[in-house]
This record gives sequence, C-alpha cells and structure tokens, in this order.
Amino acid sequence: ALLPCLLLTLLLLAPALPAPHERGLIFNLDTGELCLQSAQCKSGCCHRHSGLSLARCAPKAAEFQECSPKSIYGVYYKCPCESGLTCNADKTIVGSITNSDFGLCKDPRSS
Repeated sequence: ALLPCLLLTLLLLAPALPAPHERGLIFNLDTGELCLQSAQCKSGCCHRHSGLSLARCAPKAAEFQECSPKSIYGVYYKCPCESGLTCNADKTIVGSITNSDFGLCKDPRSS
C-alpha cells in the first residue's frame, strides 16, 4: 500500500518541479528583467544606470565597449566583458568600493 501511494505522490508532484533549464522567478533571468545579483541573469550581468535606478539583466560588454572588472557586489554600472575578452581598467581602492573602475574590453590575443 505504501508503494502505490508513493508513486501517486511522485506523479502529482512531477509537474510542479521546474525543468532544469527553464527560466525561473529568481534565476536564469532574461535581458531586461529586474535583478539583485548578476548570478540571477542568463547573461551574468545585473546592470544599473545610477545608484537610484533599478538593476536589470543586461548583455555583457563586447570588444571596445566600456566595462567593469568582476566585482564582489554583483551589480554593475558597466557590465563585465564577454567570454574571452579582458577588461583593462585601472583598479583603485576607492573605485573598488564605489564600483567605478571602468575600462575597455579587449581581446588579449590581439596587439
């Protein structure tokens, strides 16, 4: 009697379990959706225009675009670079605290 009850419970709960790659309410958010941390975004960048604006998921910076180095805060005024690019920014203590160390994305393999 226990096995049929367990199977019935699993069958009823299966539709409630999220698929592994489906968009969620908290993670795997699309570009333009509100976020609190970059880890929530598919793109890996939670971006805000100013200290008072709401942060939204945004695409990472392309080559020759302004960028921020990876930050512990997880919210950026300029998104980090796309994969394979480096953000050449002058890192300062004040800039690290205020999240204002900006640079340009560059391909490290090009001269």
